[in-house]
Amino acid sequence: MQSISAAFRARPLTRAFTSRPVDGFVGAIGNTPLIRLHKLSEQTGCNIVAKSELQNPGGSVKDRAALGVIRDAENRGLLKPGGTVVEGTAGNTGIGLAHVCRARGYRCVIFMPNTQSQEKIDLLRMLGAEVHPVPAVAYENPANYNHQARNFAKSIPNAIWTDQFDNTANAEAHYRSTGPEIWEQTGGKVDAFICATGTGGTLAGIGRALKEKSDGKTQVWLADPPGSVLYSYISSGGKLTERSGGSITEGIGQGRITNNLGTFVKNIDGALHIPDEKSIAMLYDLLDTEGLYLGASSALNVVAAVELAKKLGPGKTIATILCDGAYRYQSRLFSKKWLQAKGLESAIPEHLKKYAVLD
Repeated sequence: MQSISAAFRARPLTRAFTSRPVDGFVGAIGNTPLIRLHKLSEQTGCNIVAKSELQNPGGSVKDRAALGVIRDAENRGLLKPGGTVVEGTAGNTGIGLAHVCRARGYRCVIFMPNTQSQEKIDLLRMLGAEVHPVPAVAYENPANYNHQARNFAKSIPNAIWTDQFDNTANAEAHYRSTGPEIWEQTGGKVDAFICATGTGGTLAGIGRALKEKSDGKTQVWLADPPGSVLYSYISSGGKLTERSGGSITEGIGQGRITNNLGTFVKNIDGALHIPDEKSIAMLYDLLDTEGLYLGASSALNVVAAVELAKKLGPGKTIATILCDGAYRYQSRLFSKKWLQAKGLESAIPEHLKKYAVLD
C-alpha cells in the first residue's frame, strides 16, 4: 500500500497528455484518470481509487459502450456509411451514441420513456439525435421503448439496434480498454474491483480483464441499489426474486441477468446492498472533501468501495468507477424540495447541507 500511496502523491500537478493528437472524438474516449480518494483511503487504511469516466469526451462511462457496439457493427458489416443507429435508452448510452454517430456520420434515433425530463430530450436533440418519447410501459409489453427501437431498426435498411443490455460488444469494450487501464494504472496491484451495474457491461468487462491479468487473485464484487434483484441473486447463489422498491440512482439496478452480465456473473465474488441514504451522504461528502461533483451512481460505487475495503482489511487497493458528473441531475440532487420529498435531506450531515442551494 505504501508504494502506491507514495506514487500518487509524487505525481506532477497536472495530468500528463498523450504523446500525440488523438483521432477525433472517438480517439478521446478512454485513458481516463484513476483518482485516489485521499480521505477515504486514510480512513480505511486502503487505497480507494476511482476511474474517472466522467472525463470521457461525452461525459460518462457509456461513451465506451457506445463506441464499442458501433465498431462491432461496422466490423461485422452490419453498419455501413450513412447508416442509422437505433437504441432504446433514457440516459447516458443515448448521449454517448449521439456523440459517436455525429463523429462517424450516422443517423442516431433514440426511443425513450415519455416520463424522462425535457432536459434529456433537449440534450439528445442538440447532439443531433432523433428522439421518440413513447409511453412508459413494462418490458413485457410490446410497446416498451426497447421493443419499439428494435422494430424501427428492422424496418429500415442499413440500420442497427445497438441493444445495449444484451449486445456483448458492450462488455467487450470494457474488457479491452477499461480493465487493462485500471490494471496498468495500479501497477498490477488491484486487490478488488466493485461497481453497480445496469446493462452489466462495465462490471463484466472489467471483471473479466482483472481476473485474467491477476490469475484470479483480484476479487470482483457487485454493488446494488434498492429496487434491484442482483444483490439477492448473488447472495443467494442464483435465485431471482421479484423486483420491488426503487432508488434515486439512474441507469443502475436490474430485474434480470442481461447477456452482458451473464458473461461473467458466475465469477462474481460477492455483492453489497447500498441504500440511497448512504449514496446521497457520500455524494455531498465527496464534493466537500475531494472537490468531485458526481452523480448518485458514482457516489454509490464509492460507498461500496469503502465498505468492501473494511471487509477485506487494511493495505488493499480497491478500485471503482465514477460513472458521470452531477450536471445532468443537479436540479434534483441539490434541491432542498426534492431531497425532502424523497426523505433524504436528513441523510446529509448538517455541515454539508450548505451545498443544497436549489429550492
